[in-house]
Amino acid sequence: MYRQMRELIAEHCHRMWLLGWGAANDGNISVKTEDGILATGTGISKYDMTADDIGLTDGCGNILWKPREDWRPSSEIKLHLMCYAEREDAGAVVHAHPPFSTAFACAHRTIDTGIMIESVLELGEVPTAPYAPPSTDSLPDSVRPFIREHNAVLLANHGALTAGSDLKAAFFRMETLEHTAKTAVYAGLIGGAVPLPDEEYSRLIRMRAGYGLDRR
Repeated sequence: MYRQMRELIAEHCHRMWLLGWGAANDGNISVKTEDGILATGTGISKYDMTADDIGLTDGCGNILWKPREDWRPSSEIKLHLMCYAEREDAGAVVHAHPPFSTAFACAHRTIDTGIMIESVLELGEVPTAPYAPPSTDSLPDSVRPFIREHNAVLLANHGALTAGSDLKAAFFRMETLEHTAKTAVYAGLIGGAVPLPDEEYSRLIRMRAGYGLDRR
């Protein structure tokens, strides 16, 4: 079932591991289909992820199809399902622990996307959701108010979350988020980044529609 998409998800899991976006079994990916939500399985390193580690759930997390008898979805499936419930335009969700973005999340600091043109166009504003224990109902509840209007959210003391119309969009947003966080840290070492003027930031936000990006 959905073999080609499952292979594509596994490929992006490998990219997550190669980019250093998580240790051990960190991170998870999901993609919305006509029949349900394809989700990565629990307890598997993204380096080892294959198409046979990805199953299908419904909008409540009930398993509709599994690649093997002992398969279970990621423990963060509730976080993904919340995103789809709140965002009709979301076709994929990526959750990871990229080091620079997670450093901001652990410091309870918001990444200022206004230091880079591409970050404004791709992400817009990136808020930080308050701390909530992982794998509980509290985590999606803490992110819910933010994902409605934002494409990327930092999770306090945890990691980051991005949503997109498809897997490519969601993954690229995570890449842009981490690149922006890394650039901000490096700029801080030489005196700090100089943000774009307010009027230019506003102009770039208005330009997003022209690039086929959503209003968020």
